Amino acid sequence: MSIRGRSTTQAPSKVRATALAYLALTKPRVIELLLVTAIPAMLLAHRGTVDPLLIGNTLIGGMLAAGGANTLNCVADADIDKVMKRTARRPLAQDTVPTRYALVFGLALSIGSFFWLWLTTNLLSGLLAVATIAFYVFVYTLLLKRRTSQNVVWGGAAGCMPVMIAWSAVTGTIGWPAVVMFAIIFFWTPPHTWALAMRYKEDYRAAGVPMLPAVATERQVTRQILVYTWLTVAATLVLALAAGWLYAAVAVLAGVWFLAMAHQLYAGVCRGEPVKPLRLFLQSNNYLAVVFCALALDSAIALPTLL
Repeated sequence: MSIRGRSTTQAPSKVRATALAYLALTKPRVIELLLVTAIPAMLLAHRGTVDPLLIGNTLIGGMLAAGGANTLNCVADADIDKVMKRTARRPLAQDTVPTRYALVFGLALSIGSFFWLWLTTNLLSGLLAVATIAFYVFVYTLLLKRRTSQNVVWGGAAGCMPVMIAWSAVTGTIGWPAVVMFAIIFFWTPPHTWALAMRYKEDYRAAGVPMLPAVATERQVTRQILVYTWLTVAATLVLALAAGWLYAAVAVLAGVWFLAMAHQLYAGVCRGEPVKPLRLFLQSNNYLAVVFCALALDSAIALPTLL
């Protein structure tokens, strides 16, 4: 093959690699939470009515906001990402994207999310997106993450905001069901995150990040996981007052299942058995998806509410 032929075939592959690197900065798997929670929140806000255009516009704005926040998080955490095995393959840790380009990319996505939501939904949704980005970057990433073992508890509030944005996009306000959905995700975040952090606690210690599993005993961590799991399930039951019997039934059954896993993890630690926290981490994703999918179906078919 000639030199010209090789350069022609290498160009598309280089463009693809660059595009994938920028996509990785946005943490697409984290953005999945937006899809799982935002759509049910919008359907609940206007039970029995499905507005595909409004849902699509809100999801686009939400994905821009989440992508911008995650990219800026990668910029701020580039130094510790290089130290931690779990994050060592991120674009900035491997220098596949220049830091200044990543910064501009993150700011562009963030600004774009505000204007998109403002123009396609309402000003409140756009302002909530800006507040979410600012909180995640400045409060969680720059202030809390490296200073307190409760970092993920308070910093996790940013991950709860998609339901607020979704609700406000439909109603122009923030109702009590949106606050309860916020609480569900707020209480769910610590068990979910700490279960993963238990597996990678040596990474956090090496990076100097005081994530709870890196600074506390396994018994203390699993006890906290258990407490927050109970709070999560309790919040899902409160939300049943705004939903129908289908959601209520699923929330009870899924809650029993989630609690059983948390109790099993805590009991195993108390008995001195080998810890297997990744099961709880993985299944916590399924739990949240099941509960919110049940809420979406319940709301879409407008079953009679319990309240």
